[in-house]
Amino acid sequence: MTRPYDEIDLSSRAFWSTSAADRERSFATLRADRPVSWHPPVQDALLEDPDDPGYWAVVRHADIVEVSRRTDVFVSGQGVLFENIPEEMLEASQSFLAMDPPQHTKIRKLVSAAFTPRQVKRIEGQIKADAKAIVQELAAAGSGVDFVHHCASRLPIRTLSDMLGIPESERAKVVHAADAAVSWADPVYLDGRDPLDMITEAQMTLHSVAFEMADRRRSHPTDDLMTNLIQAEVDGERLTDEDIAAFFVLLSVAGNDTTRQTTSHALKALTDFPDQRAWLLADFDNRIGGAVDEFVRYASPVMTFRRTPVADFELSGQRISAGEKVVMFYPAGNWDTEVFPDPDKFDLSRDPNPHVSFGGGGVHFCLGHQLVGLAFGGSTAKLPYGHRGGNHPVREVRSNQVLITTQNHGFAVVGDADGVPGAPALEVTHLNLNDGTIEGVRHRELPLFAVQYHPEAAPGPHDAFPHFAEFMASIRRGISARTANPLTDNT
Repeated sequence: MTRPYDEIDLSSRAFWSTSAADRERSFATLRADRPVSWHPPVQDALLEDPDDPGYWAVVRHADIVEVSRRTDVFVSGQGVLFENIPEEMLEASQSFLAMDPPQHTKIRKLVSAAFTPRQVKRIEGQIKADAKAIVQELAAAGSGVDFVHHCASRLPIRTLSDMLGIPESERAKVVHAADAAVSWADPVYLDGRDPLDMITEAQMTLHSVAFEMADRRRSHPTDDLMTNLIQAEVDGERLTDEDIAAFFVLLSVAGNDTTRQTTSHALKALTDFPDQRAWLLADFDNRIGGAVDEFVRYASPVMTFRRTPVADFELSGQRISAGEKVVMFYPAGNWDTEVFPDPDKFDLSRDPNPHVSFGGGGVHFCLGHQLVGLAFGGSTAKLPYGHRGGNHPVREVRSNQVLITTQNHGFAVVGDADGVPGAPALEVTHLNLNDGTIEGVRHRELPLFAVQYHPEAAPGPHDAFPHFAEFMASIRRGISARTANPLTDNT
């Protein structure tokens, strides 16, 4: 029997041509009445598939989080877009984004190993310098200039180029290819060209640049991320040139487009809500860290990602069969009134702010989320001792080795080994503020090591951690192991 499609069509070009407010009204109806609904194949797909029956749309925050974290059921290796994409195209363009463990774990470990403390510090300095220079250039250009062209689009590509060491002669080519890779469904951008040809050409261009850079760095290593990617090694394994090229495509496309969109939406919101702009500027350094969370919630630059269940599963009362596509709609999750009071309000002091703009948690939580804060002048990659600023309450738990502070729904290890505050030896590298999961911790003087901790209760003082002793022991073991055997990891 053919399953009927929902009366609200999330797959049509007409739906996506409406305003964000109009789309949210549709999402609100679905959240209230049909949180998991069946929809036809997306219109204007890159590759038409007459056998594609459609997909399940997931619009509630709680369901997005559950799908994201249940990687034992919902996999990414069969594709993360609405339509089914050939495996070779997935591997060439989406890196570990479209992988499942153990392959995902291996590649992400190797990529993470390239982000050494020295490299992170260098990237942080470059982002701050680039942001300052671009804003100065924007001011010099005078009133009436196009903000997207002169600022929002320049910062991500300049950051990417400096971070990876892209030659000046190749930067325009990389920008053009990255834009083409996300514009294949835009008839104005296509201008009569075949979308598959355009996206294939863009991928080939980015792969060619990555291969040339990798080859050059082997014979002439420099102090950049590409050199670190070439040299990264975990358990005797290294990234292949194909792995590096796929990650290069992912960085060029995802990092470029999402940062540009968020920056543009943030400026528009700061203009539309002058009270919020005034609040932020009144104490910028202490408030920008939390404000960035609201920037990305309000912008929701990533619209959707798909998963495919490998077993039958019931979600919000709806039975989903193995093999049926499941698509998460992140803007809908970020406007869920069960989680966000008054979601239409642009509230830079919103706390907590468990948005899903970086994903709903789990192994695919956005690797680049740290860089977003740096781009806005914040410091989300490197949490300050005992305080992140704004209206984020901090509770402290002191042991003989570390200080733990809880912020929002997460916590950070920011103390030093002898318990004396002021010069943290442990820094969080990947902290999921949405669910209190420490995904990676580094020692200031040692290579990265992994710590995974999923609290069974809300983070809080010492007695609120059900497995506090085990957690502390895992950190001590990590330091001891890395001192003797300097491998790298954070997943």
